[in-house]
Amino acid sequence: MGFGREMDGCGQCMKYSMFVANFIIFIGGLVVLGIGIWTLVDKSYINELLGTDLFMGAVYILIVTGAIVSLIAFLGCLGAVKEVRCMLLMYFIIVFLIFITMLIGGILGYVFREKVKTTMYKEMESSIRRYHENPEVQRAWDNTQINLKCCGIQDHSSWGDELPNSCCKVKTSTFCNPWESGCLEKAEKFVQDHATVIGGAGIGVACIMLLGMIFSCALFMMIE
Repeated sequence: MGFGREMDGCGQCMKYSMFVANFIIFIGGLVVLGIGIWTLVDKSYINELLGTDLFMGAVYILIVTGAIVSLIAFLGCLGAVKEVRCMLLMYFIIVFLIFITMLIGGILGYVFREKVKTTMYKEMESSIRRYHENPEVQRAWDNTQINLKCCGIQDHSSWGDELPNSCCKVKTSTFCNPWESGCLEKAEKFVQDHATVIGGAGIGVACIMLLGMIFSCALFMMIE
Protein backbone atom coordinates (compact mmCIF):
# COMPACT_ATOMS: atom_id res chain seq x y z
CA MET A 1 0.00 0.00 0.00
CA GLY A 2 3.01 2.30 -0.15
CA PHE A 3 4.40 4.38 -2.97
CA GLY A 4 7.00 3.21 -5.44
CA ARG A 5 10.52 4.44 -4.72
CA GLU A 6 10.56 6.65 -7.80
CA MET A 7 7.34 8.38 -6.80
CA ASP A 8 8.07 8.96 -3.13
CA GLY A 9 8.42 12.74 -3.42
CA CYS A 10 5.46 13.25 -5.75
CA GLY A 11 3.34 10.78 -3.81
CA GLN A 12 4.07 12.41 -0.47
CA CYS A 13 3.21 15.81 -1.94
CA MET A 14 -0.07 14.44 -3.34
CA LYS A 15 -0.92 12.73 -0.07
CA TYR A 16 -0.52 15.86 2.01
CA SER A 17 -2.21 17.99 -0.63
CA MET A 18 -5.24 15.73 -0.35
CA PHE A 19 -5.06 15.96 3.44
CA VAL A 20 -5.05 19.78 3.31
CA ALA A 21 -7.85 19.84 0.69
CA ASN A 22 -10.00 17.59 2.86
CA PHE A 23 -9.33 19.69 5.93
CA ILE A 24 -10.57 22.75 4.00
CA ILE A 25 -13.61 20.76 2.84
CA PHE A 26 -14.23 19.71 6.45
CA ILE A 27 -14.24 23.35 7.58
CA GLY A 28 -16.43 24.29 4.59
CA GLY A 29 -18.92 21.55 5.49
CA LEU A 30 -19.16 22.87 9.05
CA VAL A 31 -19.69 26.42 7.74
CA VAL A 32 -22.50 25.27 5.41
CA LEU A 33 -24.06 23.26 8.24
CA GLY A 34 -23.91 26.28 10.55
CA ILE A 35 -25.44 28.63 7.96
CA GLY A 36 -28.25 26.16 7.27
CA ILE A 37 -29.10 25.63 10.95
CA TRP A 38 -28.94 29.36 11.66
CA THR A 39 -31.33 30.14 8.78
CA LEU A 40 -33.70 27.35 9.81
CA VAL A 41 -33.83 28.29 13.50
CA ASP A 42 -33.56 32.06 13.31
CA LYS A 43 -35.81 32.99 10.40
CA SER A 44 -37.93 29.95 9.47
CA TYR A 45 -41.11 31.89 10.39
CA ILE A 46 -40.88 33.84 7.14
CA ASN A 47 -41.33 30.63 5.11
CA GLU A 48 -45.10 30.90 5.62
CA LEU A 49 -45.11 34.10 3.54
CA LEU A 50 -42.87 32.96 0.69
CA GLY A 51 -45.40 31.09 -1.41
CA THR A 52 -42.90 28.30 -2.17
CA ASP A 53 -40.85 25.68 -0.32
CA LEU A 54 -37.87 26.16 -2.62
CA PHE A 55 -35.94 28.31 -0.14
CA MET A 56 -36.35 25.95 2.82
CA GLY A 57 -35.73 23.00 0.50
CA ALA A 58 -32.31 24.44 -0.33
CA VAL A 59 -31.67 24.99 3.40
CA TYR A 60 -32.52 21.36 4.28
CA ILE A 61 -30.35 20.03 1.43
CA LEU A 62 -27.36 22.03 2.62
CA ILE A 63 -27.84 21.09 6.29
CA VAL A 64 -27.82 17.37 5.48
CA THR A 65 -25.00 17.54 2.96
CA GLY A 66 -22.95 19.88 5.18
CA ALA A 67 -23.04 17.30 7.98
CA ILE A 68 -22.17 14.44 5.61
CA VAL A 69 -19.41 16.45 3.92
CA SER A 70 -17.72 17.08 7.27
CA LEU A 71 -17.78 13.36 8.10
CA ILE A 72 -16.56 12.25 4.66
CA ALA A 73 -13.79 14.88 4.61
CA PHE A 74 -12.56 13.52 7.93
CA LEU A 75 -12.49 10.01 6.45
CA GLY A 76 -10.72 11.42 3.37
CA CYS A 77 -7.97 12.82 5.61
CA LEU A 78 -7.64 9.40 7.22
CA GLY A 79 -7.57 7.62 3.85
CA ALA A 80 -4.87 9.93 2.55
CA VAL A 81 -2.62 9.47 5.58
CA LYS A 82 -3.10 5.67 5.73
CA GLU A 83 -2.88 5.26 1.93
CA VAL A 84 -5.81 2.82 1.71
CA ARG A 85 -6.92 2.39 -1.93
CA CYS A 86 -10.42 1.04 -1.21
CA MET A 87 -11.04 3.92 1.19
CA LEU A 88 -9.91 6.41 -1.45
CA LEU A 89 -12.18 4.84 -4.07
CA MET A 90 -15.17 4.87 -1.73
CA TYR A 91 -14.29 8.44 -0.79
CA PHE A 92 -14.29 9.53 -4.45
CA ILE A 93 -17.71 7.95 -5.17
CA ILE A 94 -19.36 9.42 -2.08
CA VAL A 95 -17.81 12.87 -2.60
CA PHE A 96 -18.96 12.88 -6.22
CA LEU A 97 -22.56 12.18 -5.16
CA ILE A 98 -22.37 14.84 -2.44
CA PHE A 99 -20.79 17.27 -4.91
CA ILE A 100 -23.85 16.94 -7.18
CA THR A 101 -26.24 17.35 -4.22
CA MET A 102 -24.38 20.36 -2.83
CA LEU A 103 -24.31 21.96 -6.26
CA ILE A 104 -28.07 21.47 -6.61
CA GLY A 105 -28.67 22.99 -3.17
CA GLY A 106 -26.53 26.00 -4.05
CA ILE A 107 -28.23 26.48 -7.42
CA LEU A 108 -31.67 26.24 -5.76
CA GLY A 109 -30.63 29.09 -3.47
CA TYR A 110 -29.82 31.30 -6.46
CA VAL A 111 -32.94 30.20 -8.39
CA PHE A 112 -35.09 31.15 -5.41
CA ARG A 113 -33.32 34.51 -5.19
CA GLU A 114 -34.73 35.38 -8.61
CA LYS A 115 -38.12 33.78 -8.01
CA VAL A 116 -38.90 35.35 -4.64
CA LYS A 117 -40.07 38.71 -6.04
CA THR A 118 -42.83 37.19 -8.18
CA THR A 119 -44.12 34.74 -5.56
CA MET A 120 -43.95 36.64 -2.29
CA TYR A 121 -46.41 39.43 -3.19
CA LYS A 122 -49.13 36.96 -4.21
CA GLU A 123 -48.63 34.86 -1.08
CA MET A 124 -48.63 37.89 1.20
CA GLU A 125 -51.80 39.19 -0.42
CA SER A 126 -53.46 35.81 0.07
CA SER A 127 -52.22 35.16 3.61
CA ILE A 128 -53.07 38.59 5.00
CA ARG A 129 -56.75 37.76 4.41
CA ARG A 130 -56.32 34.60 6.52
CA TYR A 131 -54.59 36.36 9.39
CA HIS A 132 -57.46 35.97 11.85
CA GLU A 133 -58.36 32.44 10.69
CA ASN A 134 -55.03 30.63 10.60
CA PRO A 135 -52.74 30.64 13.69
CA GLU A 136 -49.67 29.71 11.60
CA VAL A 137 -50.24 32.62 9.23
CA GLN A 138 -50.87 34.95 12.17
CA ARG A 139 -47.62 33.85 13.84
CA ALA A 140 -45.71 34.29 10.58
CA TRP A 141 -47.02 37.81 10.02
CA ASP A 142 -46.48 38.87 13.64
CA ASN A 143 -42.92 37.53 13.74
CA THR A 144 -42.12 39.08 10.36
CA GLN A 145 -43.48 42.51 11.31
CA ILE A 146 -41.80 42.52 14.73
CA ASN A 147 -38.41 41.27 13.53
CA LEU A 148 -38.21 43.22 10.28
CA LYS A 149 -39.90 46.33 11.74
CA CYS A 150 -42.47 46.59 8.97
CA CYS A 151 -46.24 46.74 8.56
CA GLY A 152 -48.49 45.25 5.88
CA ILE A 153 -47.46 44.41 2.33
CA GLN A 154 -46.55 47.77 0.78
CA ASP A 155 -47.48 49.77 3.90
CA HIS A 156 -49.94 49.69 6.83
CA SER A 157 -52.93 50.32 4.53
CA SER A 158 -52.92 46.58 3.73
CA TRP A 159 -54.58 46.01 7.11
CA GLY A 160 -57.33 48.57 6.60
CA ASP A 161 -58.52 50.17 9.84
CA GLU A 162 -57.62 47.21 12.06
CA LEU A 163 -53.88 47.12 12.64
CA PRO A 164 -52.42 44.13 14.53
CA ASN A 165 -50.25 44.91 17.56
CA SER A 166 -47.18 43.58 15.75
CA CYS A 167 -47.60 46.45 13.26
CA CYS A 168 -47.17 49.14 15.87
CA LYS A 169 -43.92 50.98 16.48
CA VAL A 170 -45.62 52.69 19.41
CA LYS A 171 -48.75 51.19 20.96
CA THR A 172 -51.12 52.56 23.59
CA SER A 173 -54.64 51.52 24.53
CA THR A 174 -56.09 53.94 22.00
CA PHE A 175 -53.29 54.62 19.52
CA CYS A 176 -51.03 52.65 17.18
CA ASN A 177 -48.13 54.29 15.38
CA PRO A 178 -47.29 51.76 12.61
CA TRP A 179 -43.92 51.08 11.02
CA GLU A 180 -43.48 53.16 7.87
CA SER A 181 -41.97 50.37 5.74
CA GLY A 182 -43.98 47.58 4.14
CA CYS A 183 -42.92 43.97 4.72
CA LEU A 184 -42.69 43.00 1.04
CA GLU A 185 -39.57 45.04 0.32
CA LYS A 186 -37.85 44.15 3.60
CA ALA A 187 -38.70 40.44 3.44
CA GLU A 188 -37.65 40.27 -0.20
CA LYS A 189 -34.26 41.84 0.58
CA PHE A 190 -33.78 39.60 3.61
CA VAL A 191 -34.56 36.39 1.70
CA GLN A 192 -32.50 37.38 -1.33
CA ASP A 193 -29.49 38.18 0.86
CA HIS A 194 -29.81 34.86 2.68
CA ALA A 195 -30.36 32.96 -0.57
CA THR A 196 -27.14 34.50 -1.90
CA VAL A 197 -25.21 33.36 1.19
CA ILE A 198 -26.74 29.87 1.08
CA GLY A 199 -26.22 29.51 -2.67
CA GLY A 200 -22.67 30.86 -2.51
CA ALA A 201 -21.75 28.57 0.38
CA GLY A 202 -23.13 25.49 -1.38
CA ILE A 203 -21.49 26.20 -4.73
CA GLY A 204 -18.23 27.30 -3.07
CA VAL A 205 -17.88 24.09 -1.04
CA ALA A 206 -18.87 22.03 -4.10
CA CYS A 207 -16.01 23.63 -6.06
CA ILE A 208 -13.55 22.91 -3.24
CA MET A 209 -14.74 19.29 -3.26
CA LEU A 210 -13.47 19.01 -6.84
CA LEU A 211 -9.97 19.29 -5.41
CA GLY A 212 -10.66 16.37 -3.08
CA MET A 213 -11.85 14.23 -6.00
CA ILE A 214 -8.83 15.13 -8.15
CA PHE A 215 -6.35 14.40 -5.38
CA SER A 216 -8.08 11.13 -4.41
CA CYS A 217 -7.91 9.91 -8.05
CA ALA A 218 -4.26 10.84 -8.37
CA LEU A 219 -3.35 9.27 -5.04
CA PHE A 220 -5.34 6.12 -5.89
CA MET A 221 -3.33 5.71 -9.08
CA MET A 222 -0.01 6.24 -7.30
CA ILE A 223 -0.57 3.71 -4.53
CA GLU A 224 0.76 0.26 -5.48
